[in-house]
Amino acid sequence: MTTTTETGSAAPAERRRAVSGPWPAFLRRRLIRLLISLWALVTFSFLIIHLVPGDPIRAALGFTADPALVAAKRAELGLDDPLIVQYFRYLGHLFTGDLGVSLGSRLPVGQTIIDRLPNTVNLAVIAFVVIVLVAVPIGALMAVFTRGGRNRWAELGFTSTAVVLAAVPEFLLGVGLVYLFAVKYELLPIAGKTDWTSWILPVTALVVGPAAGLARIVRVETLSVLGDDFVRTARAKRLRPRLVYLRHVLPNALTATLTIGGLLLSALIAGTVLVETIFAWPGLGPTMVTAIINKDYPLVQGIVLVYGALVLLINLVVDIVLALVDPRSTIRDG
Repeated sequence: MTTTTETGSAAPAERRRAVSGPWPAFLRRRLIRLLISLWALVTFSFLIIHLVPGDPIRAALGFTADPALVAAKRAELGLDDPLIVQYFRYLGHLFTGDLGVSLGSRLPVGQTIIDRLPNTVNLAVIAFVVIVLVAVPIGALMAVFTRGGRNRWAELGFTSTAVVLAAVPEFLLGVGLVYLFAVKYELLPIAGKTDWTSWILPVTALVVGPAAGLARIVRVETLSVLGDDFVRTARAKRLRPRLVYLRHVLPNALTATLTIGGLLLSALIAGTVLVETIFAWPGLGPTMVTAIINKDYPLVQGIVLVYGALVLLINLVVDIVLALVDPRSTIRDG
């Protein structure tokens, strides 16, 4: 009888520990932060658009439009209502998936975003993959090559080159690539998305600076791991160098790199705006620039929300992956 009672009371205790353990608490904190950040993003995008000087209706209809027509259009869109009324109406539309209608094209904002978002995401993801494939091997190899103060000339050359490349703005590099490879030598397409060659210049413009910066971080992290006791122990066991580097050094060096990589992907998503505009890439970048110039506020709001939501979701995924790689972070995180 006592055994049954103890067993019966142990099961709820186990369930309580599972519910109140570090992982559920960690996920709850992250989801709460995500929801708060999304609310702040929605509020900011609403306010910044409505508080910017200028009349979007006048800009859409033309400065010579009949004032009566402008007034009627403003009333139709509810722009004459108090700001708080517009805000809650905007929230209500968002909950139903309605991002509004573009003032310029008269098309649903959601449909415009759906048509162009894949091109932006594909460009950013391909650039991110290239950055990782280039930066991680180069940074790790340079760490091995220069550890212990060896080959100072290589360390100086690598660091100097990486600093210079990381400092070059993406849009400036993009303009230079267009002039050199598309205008002067006519080796690659100057703009648009056609065949695989049209990806080379925009991807290169996005890759060069971040790859140089990430390679430096990988080198520093790898040098730190190479000096740890467990690496010395692995070498003392006369394990093959390749096994030491691949099984012991690289996984531990990639923890910080993973954090930077997640932030890098978020930056790439937002940083495609200028690069897409330079190369006339059919993504959200040129669409957003045109919408800002034409004061197409519903379209600007929708694109800003999508960019912000993507960045927040990527950061959430990175936090979860980091917690899987290093479970101690679920406990340390407050």
